[in-house]
Amino acid sequence: MREKELRRSMSVFPIGTVMKLTDLTARQIRYYEEQNLIHPERSEGNRRMYSLNDIDILLEIKDYLSDGLNMAGIKRVYEMKKAEEQAAREKQPLTDKDVRRIFYDEILSQGGLNHSQHFSNGPHL
Repeated sequence: MREKELRRSMSVFPIGTVMKLTDLTARQIRYYEEQNLIHPERSEGNRRMYSLNDIDILLEIKDYLSDGLNMAGIKRVYEMKKAEEQAAREKQPLTDKDVRRIFYDEILSQGGLNHSQHFSNGPHL
């Protein structure tokens, strides 16, 4: 994680500060937490502490609501964003070894080789 993102994810703001920055009530902020849209950390005294990323999400939620999106729609937007991020993390270029393994497995599944032939222990990669 780059330093900028590390700093933005640090939970350093108490709820009072977040209320001032977002113009939301404590009840609204806790509601969005209950809806799993934000995930504040807890201090040793069990106080909620928010990051800049949490504040950005709260401001986005306000924008979505003012645009007429309901809570179910907002949750769906964030589910889709999360799925896209996960897919991007999982999508890595294939190596030559990966391509050889896929090709070998495909040949075996099509009956092009049997296990007693040259590649009995898999291809020599």
